[in-house]
Amino acid sequence: MPASRDYSTKAVLLKELAAREQDACLDLPDSDHRPQVYQPVFARHRSVVPLPPRWLAIMDQLEIAFQPIASIHSARCIGLEALMRGYDRLGYGSIQAVLEDAYKSGCLVEVEAALHEKAMIAFQQHADYQDLRLFLNIDGRSLHDAAYLAELLSAIRSRQDLQPTALVLEISEHLPGTLSERMTQGLDILRQAVGRLAIDDFGTGSAGFPLLYFAQPDYIKIDRFFIADLRRDTRKKVFLRHMVNLAHLLGVQVIAEGVENEREYLLCKDIGCDLIQGYLLAAPQLQPPSTACSCGVIDRLNAQDRRGGRSDQKLIQQEVDYIIPIDVNSDLGAVFERVRHEQAVSFFPVINDRQEPLGLLRESDLKSYAYSPFGRELLTNKGYGRQLSSFLVRCPVADINTPAEKILEIFSADEDSEGLLIVQDGQYQGFLSARSLLRILNEKNLAMARDQNPLTKLPGNAMINEFLGGAMADRSASYVIAYIDFDNFKPFNDTYGFRQGDRAITLFADILNKDLPRDSCFIGHVGGDDYFAAFRDVEFDDAQALIRHVIERFRQEVESFYDADSRARGYIVAKDRDGNQRHMPLLAASAALVHIPRGHAPGSIDDISEVIAVMKKEAKISPNKLASVSIISPGQTGRPTLLSA
Repeated sequence: MPASRDYSTKAVLLKELAAREQDACLDLPDSDHRPQVYQPVFARHRSVVPLPPRWLAIMDQLEIAFQPIASIHSARCIGLEALMRGYDRLGYGSIQAVLEDAYKSGCLVEVEAALHEKAMIAFQQHADYQDLRLFLNIDGRSLHDAAYLAELLSAIRSRQDLQPTALVLEISEHLPGTLSERMTQGLDILRQAVGRLAIDDFGTGSAGFPLLYFAQPDYIKIDRFFIADLRRDTRKKVFLRHMVNLAHLLGVQVIAEGVENEREYLLCKDIGCDLIQGYLLAAPQLQPPSTACSCGVIDRLNAQDRRGGRSDQKLIQQEVDYIIPIDVNSDLGAVFERVRHEQAVSFFPVINDRQEPLGLLRESDLKSYAYSPFGRELLTNKGYGRQLSSFLVRCPVADINTPAEKILEIFSADEDSEGLLIVQDGQYQGFLSARSLLRILNEKNLAMARDQNPLTKLPGNAMINEFLGGAMADRSASYVIAYIDFDNFKPFNDTYGFRQGDRAITLFADILNKDLPRDSCFIGHVGGDDYFAAFRDVEFDDAQALIRHVIERFRQEVESFYDADSRARGYIVAKDRDGNQRHMPLLAASAALVHIPRGHAPGSIDDISEVIAVMKKEAKISPNKLASVSIISPGQTGRPTLLSA
């Protein structure tokens, strides 16, 4: 294992650089077999990174590709990840093979720093680089030489005139062995040098939650494993949802990595991811991609996703309290004076130069200085070594587009939380207190209560119509609409009374709530014994199987509402709708299903209502109590064409 080194001064680096540059002068024959001095292309940049001659030659052949990272809500590109390319031409099978060779050669830190320098130079060719972040990967083994790596990065960054906030170091979760004390110290050193950290491939490596705990990252990148096949795998949804909630509780933004198609994007958006990266936006490109080109697909998807109109953004904006934030680089003496004068404020948001919240400064943490005879002098004494960042405490963070219920979930998970920092595209928008959050939820609950069915507490016709309108306009997803009503309810109600009738209605509502997936299914109560269920991006066969299960479970459980003789006979003697005494079958339910494929033709609620009315009649005479139809294309009249399913 290569020995760790301690490079404490830049003089040592420059001395070694001069020696290695001298060693790099090699006589190599040209096409005319005349000797000439070997001068690698990379060396002409007068790099501050000392590299052995072999690695100078290798570095000439390696290239840097960039892949964009964008906001899942606004489509704004916030940064580019630098990725190594060209290693295959040198006989390496992977990026990891290059790093392994560098590690065995004893120059892993130097090779990574040289790659970072190439990335910074290329990054600055992007027209908007000053508004973007550059995400740089580091091997976990480099944490053992973090002080050396930090000094190299600082020197490179200064030479390229990049601010510390322009860089984000991505630390791989695939660390060698356990997270040692030296490695955790290395994380602190790198944070001081760069300012922002990210954990790459979160959820699949060996470091896991200890790395999340010690690194205190600004971003976590959820590994592609949890994104692939997310629509079908309910366990992945559970894992992803909990990882996102935990990250937001810790004030960490979540990047969904490897998003390749529109369905994965919409699911990640629903679960609460903040940012996305993957081939849906753009493949890695050797030239920094155009932000407008890369993120246009998100603009299009958000325009198609009409469900966004039902967000809580307006309610949240009305309740957010904009507390003037403190810049993290502010003079401690000035900060102390502001805290002393604004006694009505018990905490202050702290942001960096990009308006991104870093945490809270609490008035209580400065009390020991406030009541000390020389407190202010200590704070303003540069020799004391305390900076504003050393007083910060993390605070839960939520995007302004996050549903109020999810914000409540994040807030309630932290007993000591004063509230939440609200951001938009990662930038500070204000602070949401517990009282303000309760007002938002109360307003939502009142709006829902006005439309809720008083018996089942399910959404009523207004919300059903709103959902249907959005579904008909949303061509980015498929839907299965189910309209369910009881068979033979009137004779049952007449025979056993309205109380038993109400019990049957609430029984069916309970079955719907328990057995249908609430993350992909909207449930409503039209009124009486009529119900509504709609599945988004669920396979038609799967949705039909769920409705069949619900109907069968209701048939079995509702039998207990009858007397023993009626159950044994399988019918009751009661009057039909014409007043004639008949043998009436026991209570059951039937369902009309309408499949609206992805990319369907635009339609109206009236169109769907007409189709459902026809299919309801077919369902009641069907042996399995189901009838289904699929909308496949617009007809000549502009109405959808139907295909029996």
